[in-house]
Amino acid sequence: TESILMDEPESHVEVIRELRKAGIQVLIDDFGTGYSSLSYLQRFSVDTLKIDRSFLGEGGQADSWDIVETIITLAEDLGINVIAEGVETEEQTARLKALRCDHAQGFLFREPVDAEAATSLLAVQLKRRQSKAIQR
Repeated sequence: TESILMDEPESHVEVIRELRKAGIQVLIDDFGTGYSSLSYLQRFSVDTLKIDRSFLGEGGQADSWDIVETIITLAEDLGINVIAEGVETEEQTARLKALRCDHAQGFLFREPVDAEAATSLLAVQLKRRQSKAIQR
């Protein structure tokens, strides 16, 4: 978790580099809250920022959406992907698309499932992709 990085963050830089060399993507979850910091973007090479759901709150407060736009713009400038967490409405989806946020997760798309159900869903998706590839 991010609290682990707060304890001797410099000692983790090399570990994160090695993980990325092995093809493992590095994400900062709940970006904009808690321990997350702009300094992480300098110290750690990350692939994706996950914008915390609190910025997509009910009614979509203007200042929250300004923060979302700023995070997306910063990430674009740095070549970092963005995922918006906690998307629950079509209105939120439309605003995120307008702000150039290409990835989102939340109850609007699917409710959380346990490991067994997730495995089944992934198996179905894999079969669909394989079927489409064969048809081409």
